[in-house]
Amino acid sequence: MEIAIIAHDGKKADMVQFLNKNKNLLLKENIKIIATGTTGSRAEKAGFKVKKMLSGPLGGDAQIAARVAEGKTKMVLFFKDPNSSHAHEADINMLIRICDVHNVPLATNEATAQLLLLSLEER
Repeated sequence: MEIAIIAHDGKKADMVQFLNKNKNLLLKENIKIIATGTTGSRAEKAGFKVKKMLSGPLGGDAQIAARVAEGKTKMVLFFKDPNSSHAHEADINMLIRICDVHNVPLATNEATAQLLLLSLEER
């Protein structure tokens, strides 16, 4: 199962902490992680194997949306920073829309992301 991780600058540390908290589940061989550039680099430094896309502002959000539309990415964990504006807001909204269109689970905060991962554990 391919899971995408994305985190705005103000949430990257939170994402890495979340990944570490869920390391046992995420390191299973049937889980593949893709990520936008900088988030992916941070995850790699924490010991995760990650396929990195471009950074979000350079098209990484759109690349992940394309993988969702193609049926490759089955879950998106996107730690959005609600206290900052983002120049690539159109790409973010497009990714959210594509997840909705293709019925792909999308978490935009840690609490929801944890619930999604718990559902994987129960399978």
